[in-house]
Amino acid sequence: MSSSAHADVTERLTQALEGADPAAWADLDGQVRGVARFGGLVQVPGEWLSVAPPRQPSVLELALALCAPDGRTREAALPYVAGTPALLPLVVIRCADWAEPVRERARVLLRAELPGLAAEALAAVASVVLREGRRLRGEAARDLLTAWLREGPEARLTPLLTSEDRALRRLAHRVAIERGLLSPARLATIAATDLDVVVQDVCASAAIAAVGDAVDETVLAPLLASRVGRVRAAGVTALRRGGRAAEAEPFLYDRSALVRACARWVLRHAGSDPLPLYRAACASGELTPDFAPVGLAECGDRIADAPALWSLTGHERPRVRAGAVVGLRLLDAVRFPRLAPLLDDGSPRVVRETRKALAPWADHLPASGLASLGVPMDAPVPEPRVLGAARRPGADRG
Repeated sequence: MSSSAHADVTERLTQALEGADPAAWADLDGQVRGVARFGGLVQVPGEWLSVAPPRQPSVLELALALCAPDGRTREAALPYVAGTPALLPLVVIRCADWAEPVRERARVLLRAELPGLAAEALAAVASVVLREGRRLRGEAARDLLTAWLREGPEARLTPLLTSEDRALRRLAHRVAIERGLLSPARLATIAATDLDVVVQDVCASAAIAAVGDAVDETVLAPLLASRVGRVRAAGVTALRRGGRAAEAEPFLYDRSALVRACARWVLRHAGSDPLPLYRAACASGELTPDFAPVGLAECGDRIADAPALWSLTGHERPRVRAGAVVGLRLLDAVRFPRLAPLLDDGSPRVVRETRKALAPWADHLPASGLASLGVPMDAPVPEPRVLGAARRPGADRG
């Protein structure tokens, strides 16, 4: 091997052994194969296999042999990984090898080595398995890992629930839920705190399904307090199953459109119409919730409710003013001359929503006004908008 190629491969191997990126192993495999094919190797990979008596190769020698272009070399090198478990990720890659004898032997070896891995080593190997599972013939290693996690000791699965690898964390939670290893309360807490949307959804659904109609505060409290709209929506929906539909009313004014829609659904199924509640909230002066105007527009009527929204465009709180502008846009009740002064509002939030609402009326403004709406100076002038375009009364976008 040339000195530069030797240094490059050694560096790539070191990065794969020390790093947390599962893609590094596939990169190493491709680099070794490419260098060998283009004559960058002075010594043939796997040459040590012909030495008698057999000896355990160095980590670099074994890595080169496992990535060799010759399938017979790759196959012959596989049994030596038992003495160098750090290279087990390369065995995972060989599980999807194009040569059938290589991949069959690699799968047998992977199945035998998985039970003996320490938690950290298992996480590293599992990350490579899940990444390589997207390759042609890579599903066998993934199925093998999944089956082992379903049957293996709980102590091996638990550390994977907090893995930094998103795909591995998702798989670990799904398997833990299948095995019933997580209580409904813990599932709800994970749903409320995990940063991955899939884990949030899976755990929230599992927590609610596990308790059924007996949903209690240990499940509801974390879900309803979550900062994630989808998780709060799951908690709001669960209020109906727990016979606590009345508690959904505060969520009519949630910042998430999904949560508001779920709250309206829960109240309607309990026989309560959310529209009067929205109207009362929007008429409560300084006590008006920030997102009550938007909720009113989502289920209200343009003729009946637009006046209340217009009055709220002068509310003292910027969030309420911005929500009123959003509501007017949703109800198709925007009137250019009346709304244009809000372009000079002191709140960036209000100005932003006003720009969005007035964008269809860009042809009503001079060039300087177009710039304030974010419209390019050379943009074509749109067709004039017909003021008061019809909207179906009572349409609920929630």
